This record gives sequence, C-alpha cells and structure tokens, in this order.
Amino acid sequence: MIQIEALSKTYRTGFLMKPKQALLSIDLKVSEGEIFGFIGPNGAGKSTTIKILTGLLRPSSGKVSVMGSSPQDPRSREKLGFLPEHPYFYDYLTGHELLKFYGSLSGVRGKLLEERIDWALTLLHANHDWVHRRLRTYSKGMMQRMGLAQAILSKPKLLILDEPMSGLDPLGRKDVREAILALNREGCTIFYSSHVLADVEAISHRVAMIVEGRIVKQGTVEQVTGGEGSEYTVRTSTGLPAALLIPGVRAILPQEFMCDSPVARDQLITACLSNGVGVERIENNRPSLEEVLTREVAKDGANG
Repeated sequence: MIQIEALSKTYRTGFLMKPKQALLSIDLKVSEGEIFGFIGPNGAGKSTTIKILTGLLRPSSGKVSVMGSSPQDPRSREKLGFLPEHPYFYDYLTGHELLKFYGSLSGVRGKLLEERIDWALTLLHANHDWVHRRLRTYSKGMMQRMGLAQAILSKPKLLILDEPMSGLDPLGRKDVREAILALNREGCTIFYSSHVLADVEAISHRVAMIVEGRIVKQGTVEQVTGGEGSEYTVRTSTGLPAALLIPGVRAILPQEFMCDSPVARDQLITACLSNGVGVERIENNRPSLEEVLTREVAKDGANG
C-alpha cells in the first residue's frame, strides 16, 4: 500500500533561505490490511511524511509509492481517504452540507451518498441532531468527527489520518479507535500519526518511531518495546523455598517473583512445576511506547 525508500525532505526557511532537513533517508513499508501507527515528538517529521504521501509536498530525494503510483499521480488518490491534522472547513455550512460536498467531490452522489453519510455518522457515534447545525457552532471534538466522516465517505482502500484523536475526550477517542478497527475489518488499510501512544499501542499492527527526521524503531509494538530489557512478574499459588530461587529471579512478595529475562522466567516456571507449585499469573513488564519514545528522544538529544 505504501512504500517509502530513502525519503528525504529539505525546506529552505528564513530571510537567508537556509536549508533545514525535515526527513533524513527514511524507509517505510505499510502492507495491505495493516493498521500502522506513526509516532514521534512534535517537529519530528510525521506531518511532512504524510503531506508527501498525499501529494501536498514533493520529496527532495527518494522514492515514494502509494497504492502502486507516485503521490503526484492523481491515480494514487482515487481510493485514498485523508484527514489532515488541522482541517479547514467552510464554517457557514452545516455538518450534513459539508459531508454532501465532500462526498460529491469523491464521486458519491444521490441516495448512495445519503446512505454513506448515515453510515459514517453511525460508525463514529456522531449525534445526528447537531449534524444539521452550522460548523461554526461545533466543538473541536465535533469537528474532528466530521473530518473523519468526510475521509471515509468513499470507503477508501487506504486511509491516512494525521492526529485523528486530537481534541477528543476519552469517549470520543474510544469511538475513533473502534471506528478504525471496524474499517480495518472491512479491508481498509490505515496509516495514522498520533501523540496518544496508549491508543497506538492498543490498535496498531505495526508502528514506526521517528525522531528528528529519522526512523529510529519500526515493527510490531512488541518488537519496538521488547528490546528494552523486559522483565517478567510470576505469581505462584504458594511461597517458594529459597532453594528453588535461581539467578535472575528475586522475590518481591511472598508469592510474587521478578524475573530479569525470558530465560530466568522459564527456569522459574520449570522449577515450580517440578516441585508441585502452581503458577497463577505471568506478566510481561515491557516498557510502554511512551517510555521507549522518551528514551529515544533523550538519546537523540544527548547525541546532538
């Protein structure tokens, strides 16, 4: 669906037009059927990448393919839905008029368009009453739902979202997460950026982490966080004799033990089962995406 090879982007800013490199030779691949989270701090290059994918910016160098075509080729946008981070809509329109306008632009009209509008609003749990109010009266969260609704009216094969959780309360974020999962079950591939890393962790098949224009980590959530020295907590049905404790295992409670590696975890479980001690729970205490990203940003700052 998306193929990026050695992509770089340089801006020229200020009175002297000094070059500023926003992307530095990034490689990225999003396969059909994936929910792919794109994460990083402000100014890392997420929105620049998304603008290149949607044809709003041209790369300085590298290769980019969206559904088999260059982003500059209109064919790459025929089955593409897009929500920018800061969408601007004509605020004198009602929500329903907005959706009719964008639906017609994507080639959906008449009865089918009305059915799609109802489908999109229902999917996003949008209130059908305020959809007939003018956009200037909408809250940030209501506008965000309208923006996502217009992006999916054509039932795209690829959906690109820049900060879709922005401005939403916890209930709104839950609705958007469920909508993304529902669209994916229907065959839509989703590539999105977000600062709400708990949501990224919950719904993404794979993620890429970008810091200062460079991809620093990429893979499943487990792969991105798993190389950070994960520990395991093992809870047993009874306490263990000190003789059963092995290197890399320490007791933190009478029936809870911390293992500093998968090897120590497996050795402890084997010792428990061999001595008739039940294992009630095993937890992987891997760091969160937020913790890993914080470390990568700090590492980049130290190197810089």
